[in-house]
Amino acid sequence: MNPVNYLYLAALLFTIGATGVLIRRNAIVVFMCIELMLNACNLTLVAFSRMHGNLDGQIIAFFTMVVAAAEVVVGLAIIVSLFRSRHSASVDDASLMKL
Repeated sequence: MNPVNYLYLAALLFTIGATGVLIRRNAIVVFMCIELMLNACNLTLVAFSRMHGNLDGQIIAFFTMVVAAAEVVVGLAIIVSLFRSRHSASVDDASLMKL
């Protein structure tokens, strides 16, 4: 399969994720769209790494997945805190958590 097809797929995934971040108001859906955008970037890194014949992009993609796993822990903790205090996972309610 041509590596350009992977780049088209990554661009499509990133566009879907960016659209979801901009349109949706539910914090969990926005969070999943951010993860989709990160996975699209990882796919691009691996495709370019394969295209050039080295492992640098794959190593960076691995570290990106490690950071994304840490982001999931922190992000879900914030969403749970928001839901417990406001009984809603709406992004509009997040500004109400300020002191």
